[in-house]
Amino acid sequence: MRLLFDEHLSPRLVRRLADLFPDSTHVQLVGLRGARDRALWLYAREQDLVLVSRDADFERLSMELGPPPKVIILRLADGDPAVVEALLRTHAPVIARFADDLELSLLVISP
Repeated sequence: MRLLFDEHLSPRLVRRLADLFPDSTHVQLVGLRGARDRALWLYAREQDLVLVSRDADFERLSMELGPPPKVIILRLADGDPAVVEALLRTHAPVIARFADDLELSLLVISP
C-alpha cells in the first residue's frame, strides 16, 4: 500500500515511514503543493494511493464520491512529524486491514 500525504503533513514522513509504506509520496514531491482538494483526490485515484490528511474536507469528499481513493483522516491537533509517525506506526495493522477491505473507503485515526 502506498500513501499520499497531503500538504498539512510533513514531506519527511515519506522517508520516515518507508519501511512500512514503501513508495509513498507527498503532494509537494509530485508537484501538487497548493492544489485544490479535488486535484489531490484525482491524483490519488489515478496513482492508486491512499490519501492521508488532517483535513476534514477529504472526509467529506470520501463520503460524497466514495473510493477510490481510500482516505485516512488523522484527528490530531498538531501535525508534528514525530507524532504523526508514531500514530501511523501504532495503527499500521489497522491501516493494512483497511487497505485490503474492498468495502471501506474512510479510516479515521486518533491518538
